[in-house]
Amino acid sequence: MTETTLPVFIQQMLQPGFYPHPVQEPIQLIQTHVSYVLLTGDYAYKVKKPVDFGFLNYATLDKRRHFCQEELRLNQRTAAELYLAVLPIVQAGDRFQLASQPNPPTESIIDYAVQMRQFPQDALLTACFDRGELTESRLQALAQAIAAFHQTTVTSDYIRSFGEIASVRQSIDENYDQTEQYIGGPQTQQQFDETRHYTDRFFAERQDLFQDRMESDRIRECHGDLHLRNICDWQGRLWLFDCIEFNEPFRFVDVMFDIAYIVMDLLARERPDLSTCFLNAYAEASGDWDGLHILPLYVSRQSYVRAKVTSFLLNDPGIPSEDKQSISETAALYYRLAWQLSQPRTGRLIIMSGLSGSGKTTLGRAIATALEGIHIRSDAVRKHLGGVPLYERGGDDLYTPAMTAQTYDRLLSLGIKLAQDGYTVILDAKYDRQDYRQAAIAQAQAAQLPLHLVHCDAPLDLLAARLQARTGDIADANVDILRQQTFQPFSSDEQPYVISLDAAQSPADLLQQTLATLKATDH
Repeated sequence: MTETTLPVFIQQMLQPGFYPHPVQEPIQLIQTHVSYVLLTGDYAYKVKKPVDFGFLNYATLDKRRHFCQEELRLNQRTAAELYLAVLPIVQAGDRFQLASQPNPPTESIIDYAVQMRQFPQDALLTACFDRGELTESRLQALAQAIAAFHQTTVTSDYIRSFGEIASVRQSIDENYDQTEQYIGGPQTQQQFDETRHYTDRFFAERQDLFQDRMESDRIRECHGDLHLRNICDWQGRLWLFDCIEFNEPFRFVDVMFDIAYIVMDLLARERPDLSTCFLNAYAEASGDWDGLHILPLYVSRQSYVRAKVTSFLLNDPGIPSEDKQSISETAALYYRLAWQLSQPRTGRLIIMSGLSGSGKTTLGRAIATALEGIHIRSDAVRKHLGGVPLYERGGDDLYTPAMTAQTYDRLLSLGIKLAQDGYTVILDAKYDRQDYRQAAIAQAQAAQLPLHLVHCDAPLDLLAARLQARTGDIADANVDILRQQTFQPFSSDEQPYVISLDAAQSPADLLQQTLATLKATDH
């Protein structure tokens, strides 16, 4: 759209004199199919286009005012310092301007703008990723921030109703109906058939899972569009912005629907290690390991939607034919990922064992990253069960024999169920007693799951030195607690499952040795 075909007031918003503050010239205009965004230097202004796509309706002035206010309200949950105000745009003669008073005459208002603090585009997480700056530690911080946000979001009977199967599958079925035309192009018939069969089977066979998600209050007023382009790393903190304000079914979703965008983004960028890191950090911070059962459905869905939206560009006559080859390749990538996520997987259990300070958590986390596995720490399970914040020290009541037994029961239950769903699960605890280990072996055998016991052992003085140096960890163990610990030796029945490691070695050497042994013993 050329400047002369823009609405007159948008043309004037491209002029410095429109604004009551200094601007950085030239003013930049970014357009989407639903909005104009004007970048002026210190501030950005977003104006909604008068369009109606059914799922999004900004057709009237009242609707645009309402959704501007909703955009401000909802985004202030996570980015209050970025989302500043909704400002009326008023007309005086042939000139337009931002209202200079709080309540201008209604008849003078021709539209509304959301005023935001402008941040540099290179702060977007997509740009950070491209520069190699989206590190594991930054993704862990992001996961913790999102878990904290989800904890504060609202829910209600009305919001929970959007977790019912009929509501969830409506948009998923619509995606398939809208993409049959691309079979034989960016997606194959096999991919289409198997991906659709997967979702149909999931809805038919996992009805109890959707009910459990509603009953556990995991359907909430979420962000709704939480991909890497809607998160920025600026001024020392992470900002979640541009959430869905225009459509309740897109926003009243399972928290796993929200994080599935980031998981998908990282998988599509061929960084399963970073995806695994983020996912494990979120599950640990939220305690929502049960949500991992439904996550693959949503990751596949987000990838399929990205493929669909990209495919639509192939029908746009305004796009040169030479550009459509790369568009088709991009769509094919997302169709392929959605299909891959629908394929059956074989799960297994890896039990980490050893005294405090033996390095089992460091190794367990590395194994999870290497094998795209789920790493569950007993320290996190115990504190979630006890209602203790992860980074607060637990009292004596958190470490009673009954609480320890409850922790191991919950840990093993999570591991067995997730492995049955095809995950590689790393259970990280001392596993210092034979009865805990033998319970794991018995349940894995009953479920016909492969199991390995990875035992980390090192001299006591090395363990003590590591504990003394430990900072910023959720584990409460210290040197005094270490001195009280003992380890029951492995029985003859346990020995076939054991991988014994000298934990005095470097983490890299331990990981290499463990992965080699796991590979050699896989059947």
